[in-house]
Amino acid sequence: QVQLVESGGGSVQAGGSLRLSCAASGYTYSYCMGWFRQAPGKEREEVALISPGSTYSYYADSVKGRFTISRENARTTLYLQMNGLKPEDSAMYYCAAKPLSPAASPFICTQRNEYNYWGQGTQVTVSP
Repeated sequence: QVQLVESGGGSVQAGGSLRLSCAASGYTYSYCMGWFRQAPGKEREEVALISPGSTYSYYADSVKGRFTISRENARTTLYLQMNGLKPEDSAMYYCAAKPLSPAASPFICTQRNEYNYWGQGTQVTVSP
């Protein structure tokens, strides 16, 4: 059973930085992992996704050049470094994971579908 626990959210002013962490329990070494976010009244959207060996990553256009996703497999920890934060980045941020079949290409991790393990979320609020 995979469990994901996020931390690192908070309130910052525009232009500031935050680093989100996701501690994973269970065997997530071979899992795709990623960060999603959902603002009030909006649909959940993928922010950044990464393959098990970090070979492939995906970023939403709105965060490219500002956010960086990374993972430490030895510690089963996922990170999201967020720089140059904007008010429109305000949302609940969720860590997610999905298993990757040994026969599948890790490129599949860059696709948002079938992420089926979720954390409880951590709130990010960016003031103007």
